[in-house]
Amino acid sequence: MLDRPHPTPAAPSTDPFALAKALSGVHFIGGAYVPARSGKTFAVVNPATGAEVARAAEGDADDVDAAVQNAAKAQKDWAKVPARKRGALVHQCAQLLKEHVDELGRLIALETGKALRTESRVEANVVADVFEFFGGLGSELKGESVPFAPNVLSVTVREPLGVVGAIIPWNVPMLLMALKVAPALVAGNSVVVKSAEEAPLAVLRICEIMNRILPPGVFNMVSGFGPECGAPLVTHPLVRKVTFTGSVETGKIVARAAAEKLIPVTLELGGKSPMIVFADCDFDKTVSGALTSMRFTRQGQSCTAASRIYVERPIFDRFVKAMTDAVNGMVMGDPLDEKTDIGTIVSEGQLEKVRAYIAEGTATPGATAHVCSAMPTDPALRKGLFIQPVIFTGLTKDSRLVREEIFGPVTVIQPFDDPEAVLAEANDSDYGLAASLWTNNLKVGLDLAHRLEAGLVQINQNLVVQANLSYGGVKSSGLGKEASLEAMLEHFTHKKTIMVNMA
Repeated sequence: MLDRPHPTPAAPSTDPFALAKALSGVHFIGGAYVPARSGKTFAVVNPATGAEVARAAEGDADDVDAAVQNAAKAQKDWAKVPARKRGALVHQCAQLLKEHVDELGRLIALETGKALRTESRVEANVVADVFEFFGGLGSELKGESVPFAPNVLSVTVREPLGVVGAIIPWNVPMLLMALKVAPALVAGNSVVVKSAEEAPLAVLRICEIMNRILPPGVFNMVSGFGPECGAPLVTHPLVRKVTFTGSVETGKIVARAAAEKLIPVTLELGGKSPMIVFADCDFDKTVSGALTSMRFTRQGQSCTAASRIYVERPIFDRFVKAMTDAVNGMVMGDPLDEKTDIGTIVSEGQLEKVRAYIAEGTATPGATAHVCSAMPTDPALRKGLFIQPVIFTGLTKDSRLVREEIFGPVTVIQPFDDPEAVLAEANDSDYGLAASLWTNNLKVGLDLAHRLEAGLVQINQNLVVQANLSYGGVKSSGLGKEASLEAMLEHFTHKKTIMVNMA
């Protein structure tokens, strides 16, 4: 196998276009860049211009097998490294990643269309924080003493699972990769990541950066499409754990494949997150929070986006106007321009899906589509996948726009009169990932928070995923938790009981 040890610069790059080209055509396996064994590649497109910026290696079962075999071999020695030392190495990776924050932000903006200032650079900073957080948890991989019998020493120990297969999406690929890779590595596992075909570059660069510190084979990266590359990773006999973020439909396929092998699986599968606004809220703070909650700067491409907002009737009209005015003030444009608030949808297919929902909502009798912001006027962006955010009013609770995950800059605002009725509507969903409540009456807020069917409920804020806060959904939003010590212990280790008869 031909490898390419140093096709990318060691120092942070200020030119995302040059870096994208340098990352073309390779996986990262066993501590080195390697091309796909078939020699195949596929296009990576800048969604702001439609131009091809790189070619990614098109992986298949042979590439996956090479990555997993390398990972399995490396894991045996990695597991013998003391846990605190593993954590220290991951912490060193975090410090190195901090030097590359601006580079990674520019690269992810180039391949996903997310605005650099409002989204991409923020994500790069959070990635380093996640590795730093988990790097400090090595000493928490401890067991228990069990009082079984006076003459028997009985203890439990935490042991790694082996090779972890991680499949990540395109919307926040660096962060979601970090949430899987960091705890897996500190716990003593090795990892093979299958990147999203729309966004393979920044995560590949992170893998290479971290491999300057980690032993070869501990962290590997392959790119390709789901059936040809993702499926062989899930079904590989040496993969002992799968962690997946993506659609419900694909998540079910992953779960069935994992069940055939009787291996554990973590699934984060999306949401239709409600935001409930009471008339006694801090109005300006809540409007600002709604902009953040809906993730407009990410074009609504977020599992936790507040895509259904319920507003108490006395402030409903005022709230809709304030929201519309605020989104109208946001600038849509080149994702790499520091002035840009809103970038592009990630792909043609996703753009058409969002347009179809908007068309359906607009054609609904009684509905009003508040189309916000303005399309960019730069001729260089005429082929870009831009779409104006839309705030809908007048839709009923049985509308597809209220019930289905759109994954675009589209939200529905509905009035309510009764807290119990709005709670029932919020819970009337197949999803249960996140929710938020906005009120100055904490008694009401806490009561509803306990009864909302969601894995993460926030009152008077709606932060994105943060290290040290358990994150994961219920119902069709998935299985398992991420981002916390609990996630590392419960999802990346197994508990072994050891007994010594001293009689």
